[in-house]
Amino acid sequence: MLRGEGKLSIRSAADHSEFRTPNSALAGTFPPALRPLTPVLRMRLWVAPSPAEDRTLLRILALEPYYGGSHRAFLDGWRAHSRHALGLITMPARKWKWRMRGAALTMGEALRDGRDEFDLLFVSDFVDLAALVGLQPHLLARCPRLAYFHENQLTYPVPDEDERDYQYAFTNLTTCLAADRVLFNSRYHMESFLDAAARLLAKMPDFVPDWAPDRIRRRTEVLPVGVDLDAIDRQRPNGAPRAGPLTILWNHRWEYDKGADEFFHLMMELDAEGREFRLAVTGQSFRSAPDVFGEARARLGGRLVHFGYVPSRADYCRLLCECDVAVSTAIHEFFGIAIVEAAYAGCAPLLPNRLSYPELLPPDAHATCLYADRADLKARLIRWMEDPQETRAIDLRQGVRRFGWDEVAPRLDAVAERLCGGAGA
Repeated sequence: MLRGEGKLSIRSAADHSEFRTPNSALAGTFPPALRPLTPVLRMRLWVAPSPAEDRTLLRILALEPYYGGSHRAFLDGWRAHSRHALGLITMPARKWKWRMRGAALTMGEALRDGRDEFDLLFVSDFVDLAALVGLQPHLLARCPRLAYFHENQLTYPVPDEDERDYQYAFTNLTTCLAADRVLFNSRYHMESFLDAAARLLAKMPDFVPDWAPDRIRRRTEVLPVGVDLDAIDRQRPNGAPRAGPLTILWNHRWEYDKGADEFFHLMMELDAEGREFRLAVTGQSFRSAPDVFGEARARLGGRLVHFGYVPSRADYCRLLCECDVAVSTAIHEFFGIAIVEAAYAGCAPLLPNRLSYPELLPPDAHATCLYADRADLKARLIRWMEDPQETRAIDLRQGVRRFGWDEVAPRLDAVAERLCGGAGA
């Protein structure tokens, strides 16, 4: 990241070069009080279009206070595949609570003199959009505003519900009300959020804004996350089909809401029963992963072909292509990028019949790939392990192809165009 007073980092999307320059797009110098904050901001703009393209190109400015993980992949993917010009103001992905509290202040100052430079404002769920609009009313009064919800702080699971801070949930609610259009990454996500919003508002002692959920619903739609499927295609092996025992894949975050205890204890049972399988374990880990990961590594070491996070995207995609079955035992999932990736790589998915998972699969795969409970999951795994080649014949690559960026980016572009009155259409 480049540092310097009154400067933002501007990156050309044509060659991804980065150079130091005054921020002409966002009017240059920050006030003295904000100068210590400028190193955390980044601005990326596409190179200027040709005159022929300029007549239809929209200038979209995206704000992302938590530029990491799936949030970063989403913006980078849309920017790379959109027919419009995307500029980004981002902050590093850390301290999410402080980002939700403070990003509107920091980004609002960065935007203050730049209204004429963009046609549409795009924000993620980590932006307090209502606060941003209140701080910069003249800047955003006539600018269409589009919000995208990767997750929300009202139904995101917490270990103890009594510890949930509803201020963050209200931030999500007011962001929805301040946006002209709100996108959720799955129907399950949208419906569970709106239902929980009504329950939360009903707790208020008086002056209940019970109109809010319906008003939000009228401006929402479902638009899935785009997934980089081309990276998987580049790692597909050209050799002979896989043989031998199935390789079972776990490729989720190493956190309690992904149900790791249930998964690994089931795999330990199957190991004790002498079932034939191999095991690959990956996914993002944190400083305090559930204890079951250490137990699984010790007890299932002879089954493991991989254990741990894979930092290289190419190596991760290669690992997916070497596995046969992708299992989820999650108690929470708003979308399921890991499952889409695994299914496109050739893994047969085995998923709970709840959360967002039924939306990921074509209807004709539900009976095969969705399980009802733990007993059903175990029975299906045993049946699949007993006939590895039949299991390997389960192919859902075309069923999840609709989540590729070549299909998702045009849908995002179309929403932006509608909000801007048909410009760019």
